[in-house]
Amino acid sequence: MALEQLSDVVQRCQALPNDSYTTEDYDVFTIAGRTCIEEGNSAQVLSIVLDEKNQDIVRSMGWNLLPPLIQVLLKKEDKNLSHCLAVFNHLIKTCRPKELLIGLLEQLEQDDPEPIAESLHLLLNPLQKVLLCLGSRKASSLGMSLSSVLDQVAKLPLPHTKEQEEDDVFSLCRCCTDLTDFVRPFVHEARQNNLNSQNDNANKMAGDQDRGKEDELRTELLKFCMKTLSHPLLEVQLKDPDTLAVSPLRNFATEILNTLSAIGEPVPSLVFQPLLKRKQVPGFLEEEVRYPKESLACLAHLVFVHHLAADTFPSVFSPVFSLRCNMEHICLLLSRTEESRIQKGLELYEKSLVRVEDGSLPADLLEIKTFLQVPQNLVKVMTICSRHDLRTRGLKVFQLSVDKFDTEAKYNFFQYMLKTSNHSGVEGYVIKNIKNQIDFALRPGNSNTWFEGVHLLPLLRKVLTLPDGPETDLLQYLDRVMESLNLLRYLIIRDKVTENQTGIWTELYKIEDAFIKPLRVGVNMSRAHYERELHNTMETKRSKTKVLQVQQYSDSVNVFSTEESVLSVSVGDEKLPNMTSESQIQALHSALHTFDMIESVLVRIEELTEVKETH
Repeated sequence: MALEQLSDVVQRCQALPNDSYTTEDYDVFTIAGRTCIEEGNSAQVLSIVLDEKNQDIVRSMGWNLLPPLIQVLLKKEDKNLSHCLAVFNHLIKTCRPKELLIGLLEQLEQDDPEPIAESLHLLLNPLQKVLLCLGSRKASSLGMSLSSVLDQVAKLPLPHTKEQEEDDVFSLCRCCTDLTDFVRPFVHEARQNNLNSQNDNANKMAGDQDRGKEDELRTELLKFCMKTLSHPLLEVQLKDPDTLAVSPLRNFATEILNTLSAIGEPVPSLVFQPLLKRKQVPGFLEEEVRYPKESLACLAHLVFVHHLAADTFPSVFSPVFSLRCNMEHICLLLSRTEESRIQKGLELYEKSLVRVEDGSLPADLLEIKTFLQVPQNLVKVMTICSRHDLRTRGLKVFQLSVDKFDTEAKYNFFQYMLKTSNHSGVEGYVIKNIKNQIDFALRPGNSNTWFEGVHLLPLLRKVLTLPDGPETDLLQYLDRVMESLNLLRYLIIRDKVTENQTGIWTELYKIEDAFIKPLRVGVNMSRAHYERELHNTMETKRSKTKVLQVQQYSDSVNVFSTEESVLSVSVGDEKLPNMTSESQIQALHSALHTFDMIESVLVRIEELTEVKETH
């Protein structure tokens, strides 16, 4: 029936002038033709579309047959596969490019990873042929096509291991390779246009319209590159050649960087965009839309961490200049919550720092916003990131950054971190660094004005203080308190009263009033409070009133198998987490041990002070 309808409508349309077909003709041709393919009559359809007398009809209506043809081609095992492929290829050569473009893009839309990869593999080459037929009008259509393709690629899972990339278990690698082949002729055309515009500035008026179309093609390719840098390249962790000799994803990244250079967007100027003022580029996009910050950050990571396109960088760029530029990218990456971005931010920061000589970064760099924002972001990584390896690496990079500052910069940086970090562990780590700098300054030949004498005292006053006086929560601020005590003990031992290089001996009476006495009061208050809580908890445990009630109930309903009830203990205004009485007792004993430890260091400091002051 369908075959008869198709033959009838084709025969009727043969007698009509081209493009005078009615809506009914289109509908009958579409429904009958699709039904014939679905019912396995593709050989007859092939005969009809190849008939010379039907070429005008095929040119106008043939693209409507794409959906069932593509479904057969995707299944591959259909017995009519060869006939369907022949019909498909003939339609691609014969039908109008604009209609084919619409039909092919519609068929790209998939939801599941497997058909996405198969559809892209099947349709990208025909889509490329169709776009090339559009001539100088193809730029906007290319942009629409690339956007649709990348939206599909974004639905594919990412390979996380070497084995997943090698086996291409999610087909992303094949899609990236197909995508590289797809854009190659358009990149070649854009490169040629770029060369022509550089070599020939004559006949400017006559070439304005063509130049506009060339710029549009460049813009669409630039948008494509920026979007791929954002996804998938920002999301995946590329494997280095030692880990994976042949990496399709690394090859794809290299092709993207080559494409940028080919279309007149040099990689160095993109990486260094935060510091190198760019010319106002007339055209289709605002600056931040044209050059998305996340994409530029990914680009910097590819260059400085994976060394892609490194040979395009002029050697005149100093490590300090590169660090200054990359700080914008690092700040952006470390401010994100996604672990892939945090990891890339840490890697980029580390690679940018290792090229800088130790002790060479001047203090005026701290006047640049990003040199203060990045440490704040690092603190968040070190303290709240869920991955232990990223927290550890964050601490390593933090220390590396400290090592690169000169002494004045270190001094100012430590002051800033003590003021802004709001985390006892970080403050304790900074205080340990201060102690190391003082120790270095006191060695023969290393004297400096920042970590001894007059300049050091304001820093010591910031360190040797309790955030909330005697009411300070000593457990919460334990890291800071212990490092402060260790620094004070070191200064009293290391610095002779007669030399007083650090000024500690003239400042000691102030330190006693601002730090030692409030700390002793705080220790005594805290110990008394915890001893009382310990006594109450042990009394509650002995009573076992709640346990007996639970046991009586559990004789008939086996709800609890534990021997003890769960207790809740308040310390200060806060409740400790619910736990068994045994665990509560252990926690309270641990707190009391901590107060003993603080007091023992306090006693030692007082002993040292008395001995030194009497000699």
